[in-house]
Amino acid sequence: MYSSRACTIRHARLVYSRIKLALQYLALSALIVLYSLMFVGGYISAAGLGLTCPEWPLCPNGVLPSEEYFIEWVHRLVAATAGTLIVATSVACWINKNAGRKIKFTSTFAAALVVTQITLGALVIDLKLHAVLVAIHLGVGILLFAMVLLTTLFAFKIAKSTITTRT
Repeated sequence: MYSSRACTIRHARLVYSRIKLALQYLALSALIVLYSLMFVGGYISAAGLGLTCPEWPLCPNGVLPSEEYFIEWVHRLVAATAGTLIVATSVACWINKNAGRKIKFTSTFAAALVVTQITLGALVIDLKLHAVLVAIHLGVGILLFAMVLLTTLFAFKIAKSTITTRT
């Protein structure tokens, strides 16, 4: 029979391993969705579709626009998904008791950059694709990708270092 202390320790390890796994999946999902967002954003820019949806945050006709606004609407939907995943990853980093300073910094910085990107995206639309703002939007996007990539790498490093210290 297990003592109640042993059961408590086992339960705590199970909860911790689930938080760690959730952090890894959140970070990896955020990275994949963010890469997809950058791909779609590059397509929109190269195809000259940046102002196909002239209103922000929604396109004309509301939440589900007509097909002429579809690609820009997809970009905004993927941006909202990426933003949510990045903020959730940052929260998970702060909840994880074994998360170090590096992952907390990169995830928090990424969350701040998401807010910056959303603001820049709105300004780019409102100012009709001002070239300087478009360039800044791209630059911040690249920095955001770097922070999310580092956060993902640190998330998997946490898991690896925890496994090696237990053996």
